[in-house]
Amino acid sequence: MTNESSDIIFKKILDHLNDGIIIVDSEGRVQYLNRQAVNITGLEPDRVIGQKAVDVIPNTRLNHVVSTGRAEIGQKQQIGDTVIITNRYPIKNEKGEVSAAVAIFQDVTEIKRLSDRISDLWRARELLEAVIESSEDAISVADEHGINIIVNPAYTRITGLPKEAVIGKPVTVDIAEGESMHMKVLRTGKPVHNVRMKVGPLKKEVVVNVAPIYIDGKIRGSVGVIHDISEIISLTEELTRAKKLIRHLQAKYTFDDIIGNSPGILKAKEEAMRAATTPATVLLLGESGTGKELFAHAIHNMSTRRNGQFVRINCASLSEQLLESELFGYEEGAFTGAKRGGKKGLFEEAEGGTLFLDEIGELPLPLQSKLLRVMTEREIRRVGGTQAITVDVRIIAATNADLQKKIREGQFREDLYYRLNVFPITIIPLRQRKEDIPLLVEHIIYRLNQTYGRNVKGVSEDIYDILFEYDWPGNIRELENVLGRAIINMKPHERILQKEHLPPLCQEKDECIEQLFRGRIRPLKEVVALSEREAILNALRQTRGNREKAARALGLSLRNLYYKMKRYGIR
Repeated sequence: MTNESSDIIFKKILDHLNDGIIIVDSEGRVQYLNRQAVNITGLEPDRVIGQKAVDVIPNTRLNHVVSTGRAEIGQKQQIGDTVIITNRYPIKNEKGEVSAAVAIFQDVTEIKRLSDRISDLWRARELLEAVIESSEDAISVADEHGINIIVNPAYTRITGLPKEAVIGKPVTVDIAEGESMHMKVLRTGKPVHNVRMKVGPLKKEVVVNVAPIYIDGKIRGSVGVIHDISEIISLTEELTRAKKLIRHLQAKYTFDDIIGNSPGILKAKEEAMRAATTPATVLLLGESGTGKELFAHAIHNMSTRRNGQFVRINCASLSEQLLESELFGYEEGAFTGAKRGGKKGLFEEAEGGTLFLDEIGELPLPLQSKLLRVMTEREIRRVGGTQAITVDVRIIAATNADLQKKIREGQFREDLYYRLNVFPITIIPLRQRKEDIPLLVEHIIYRLNQTYGRNVKGVSEDIYDILFEYDWPGNIRELENVLGRAIINMKPHERILQKEHLPPLCQEKDECIEQLFRGRIRPLKEVVALSEREAILNALRQTRGNREKAARALGLSLRNLYYKMKRYGIR
């Protein structure tokens, strides 16, 4: 089912609810009103969608919910001649940030009218029961002693209690969690609104409104209206989960995002397109920074698994134990700190989709054996578990290592290599496709303009002489980094990137030092940062992108290396 069709179904469900619903985005702009919200407020969707909520409903507090992230329950609000009781909830993303807010409200004049009607028609019970029986809202009526005398079919449907189990029984018979609002109203003589509780044997989450029934100035009973909110809660949680999946597990790039017309890159794209039409395992080979992950995204998006999930993991970024639990999941109690109920692994998360194993050459030998078994038997076992779980996952692997050399050195299983090497695709380094540099520069500057909020129109001609002369050991990733730093060096009003904006580009250490101190005097802090960055890049080049070896060579912990790489924009 597409996101568009899911959205239509979701809106149809909300349109059939008896509560009004208004949803705003993180800027407080109205994104949606359901049919009941239109009926209650009189607002026209075509005129208010996209408008600030405070501009169309001056006394709304949805903007406060967005800014504070705190829910507001049971709030009374006047909209024109209508009085509503509203609950406002923030909707948060997986980072805990407020991405939207929703108001769920009712016209409380309906309860008052219903209470008045019951008072007026107390002696005409048959007519009263006919009205209540036909209501879609769950209604219960109690006498002055707190004994149930009327419940309608909607009530039995929500609570799960048959009429014979309720009629003639105390009003507390249906309560699973919470205080009886009928008894509170009979005791105080005052109505209550939007009280959350759980009712029935299934502990259904509901919101309850109860009003007193007065006859001749005396309380003769109470009437309650119950709204089932479990469905709304479930839909909200499902929407949050769906957003999380779309954000984290969807391949972002297609073959249109792979820039270049050189023979080498066109050959790699052609091979990748052929691979995409087959279910074969793909092995992407190439130096660090050549765009192997881009190819993996594109292959997934062109394959028959495009509607499935795309899950990526870097095999060099975690310890063996953590990597095993991430890949295969674990059962409850498998190890100290294991999540209650266990946890799905990435093979299960990628069911029906693609699992991208980046830096496969760094996979520890024990896990190589497990991966080989998964590829052979199409099933996994969670850490601490005994049950085999069948998985349907396509594997795309990538490495910048010489796997055949690793096989000779006993660091990589030969049988796994042949399982992975079904459809190998080599992505050439940037130094072998320098004719693509102008296209890449144009594309990268376009994206950096969006990222940095700049309006750089292009580069001067003499810059290309520098870019063509350099061998780009960090490949396209290094080109992106250099252009990003150059744009940062530009003044806000400058539109053309000039030679003086470029950071030092050098092949050898001495050349780097010479360029670093040539020209303007740099602050010591900047010199240290540039030196650290160059040292890290050099270590990564020497270790062919192996971060653990690079960290050891630099005398850093792996965690500290990752921190510095992030700080200096090294990926």
